[in-house]
Amino acid sequence: MKNTVIAKRYAKALFAVGKEDGAVADYAEVLNNLAGLYTGMAEVADALTNPLYPEDVRLKVMESLVKAMQAPQIMVNFCQLLVEKKRAAILPEIAEVYQMMVDQDRNLVRGSVVSATELAPEMNERIKATLEKITGKQVELTNRIDPAIIGGMVAKVGDLVLDGSIRSQLAGLKESIKGRE
Repeated sequence: MKNTVIAKRYAKALFAVGKEDGAVADYAEVLNNLAGLYTGMAEVADALTNPLYPEDVRLKVMESLVKAMQAPQIMVNFCQLLVEKKRAAILPEIAEVYQMMVDQDRNLVRGSVVSATELAPEMNERIKATLEKITGKQVELTNRIDPAIIGGMVAKVGDLVLDGSIRSQLAGLKESIKGRE
C-alpha cells in the first residue's frame, strides 16, 4: 500500500531542513542508500518494522545503519523518528519523493531511452540535447536495450514519450490497413 501523502510530508519537512543546512544532496544520498538497503535486504526491512522487536532495538538498528553511512546527526534523528512513528516502512517512498524534490530544485528531469541496440555516445548526446531543448530542463538519461522494438528508439522524460520504434510504426501501419478493409 502506497502512503504517498505521508511520504510527501516527511520528504517536504526533511527537504526544508536540508535547504536550510545546505545539505540537500547529502540527505538525498543517505535516504537513497537506506531505501536501497530496505528494499534490497529483507532482514533490514524486518529489523526496522517488525513489531515483535522492541522499539529500542529497532531504534538502535536504524541508528547503527545511519551512523555507518557517516550521516549527519539530523539524518540520524530523522530516521529514528521514522521508527518511533512506525513509518520506517515508507522509507523507500520518502526517498523517492525527496529525490524528485531535489531534481525539481536543480531543474533536472530523469528520462530513459530504449533502443534495439546499444547507442553510440554521440547519439546519446544528441538525444539528450534534443530532450533538454524540448523540456527546457537539464536531462539525465538512462539507456536500456530491448530487441523487441526491432529498430529505432523510444525516449521517455516525465510524461513526454517520443516513440520512433519500428514496432510502433508497424502497429500503426497494421491499424491503417485494418481501417481500409
